[in-house]
Amino acid sequence: MTTPSPGKPRADALIDGERLITRLRTLARIGARADGGVNRQALTPEDAAARKLVVGWAQEAGLAAETDPIGNLYLRHAPAGAENAEPIVSGSHLDSQPAGGWLDGAYGVIAALEAVQSLKENRAALSRPVEAVAWTNEEGSRFIPGVMGSSFYVDRLSISEIEDKLDPDGVRLGDALAELLAATPDLPVREQPRPIAGLVEAHIEQGPILEAERLTIGVVEGVQGMRWMEITVRGRTDHAGTTPLRQRRDAMLAATSMVQALADALDDPDDIIRFTVGRFIARPGAPNTVADEVTFTIDLRHPDEHVLERSTETIGRVVAEKAGDCDFDIALQEALKPVRFDERIVETVASATSDLGLPARRMVSGAGHDAAVLAQRYPCGMAFVPCHKGISHHPSENADEADLIAGAAVLAETLRRLASD
Repeated sequence: MTTPSPGKPRADALIDGERLITRLRTLARIGARADGGVNRQALTPEDAAARKLVVGWAQEAGLAAETDPIGNLYLRHAPAGAENAEPIVSGSHLDSQPAGGWLDGAYGVIAALEAVQSLKENRAALSRPVEAVAWTNEEGSRFIPGVMGSSFYVDRLSISEIEDKLDPDGVRLGDALAELLAATPDLPVREQPRPIAGLVEAHIEQGPILEAERLTIGVVEGVQGMRWMEITVRGRTDHAGTTPLRQRRDAMLAATSMVQALADALDDPDDIIRFTVGRFIARPGAPNTVADEVTFTIDLRHPDEHVLERSTETIGRVVAEKAGDCDFDIALQEALKPVRFDERIVETVASATSDLGLPARRMVSGAGHDAAVLAQRYPCGMAFVPCHKGISHHPSENADEADLIAGAAVLAETLRRLASD
């Protein structure tokens, strides 16, 4: 743990903290919910409006704005003489959960924009370009899989693989993507991803550790592994009032018994495994009809790849045991191995934090992030700031403005150091 030292510069001296907070509050109005949260899911009109707003801020600051075939945004400052060097990149995502908060993803984009703009305004001596990025569909709440834009960037998926995927309302991803891109018709399109020299993503912690320990910055050393699965259980539709229970093939009863049995089988005395069923869909969905098809999702996480593998085998075994007379399919939607971030970038975040006199600790991220995907090909790191009670993916998500400003200052100083080598 680092502790503040007397005589250190103010964290907000590197950036315009008031501008950062104003932009975050303004962005939160797009997709705002009545309960204070945000519903700005990927490839929606709200997502397009957020992109246009951020592009406008970047262009007003004199940054070059571009997009690519999957809708990632790039907001670039290239110092004279360094235009062709591989850039240092920072960013996160603008899309939210259906009942999300105002900071998850958005903070990382706006902090990156603020850092890049401040470096430009302060005429920082850089030997590389710096870019703020907004990656498309990190959340995966509307279209599966998530981390879509960053996966495209490192060639983990192609648009042809995903363009026919449907959201819960039957909207085709390819059509929604075309509408998103059409909302910013004047943006140049990068047809191919460009190599980068390194990436740093700022984010709220989405957990309770930093707040509980009264720390300002989390120096993130890695991200735990994750597997997303979709289980489909198929039975037979019958009349709820006339069909005897013993003659039914009830997909709902089979699916719910699977979920409870899985929770029991994956119980971890050390409370490290993360097992979540976040979506449950029954068809035909009528109250007086036996469900003939039920689909539910599983989000499985752990920092050890071997534990993830064993847990995946357990899921297959338990689902088969509880299917009864129903048929089932298990589809692996996403698999991310545990990630260790680049040590040089981790150390740069740590030293920037220490030199700004901010209390910090090193930690592993429990949540998945675009940085974890990009780390499969490029040097990456992250910096966390605390959020209230560790709450995220919820309308009550919040953080102290002073911490948000401090995190952006750490980001700006980290980018400056990495882009000056």
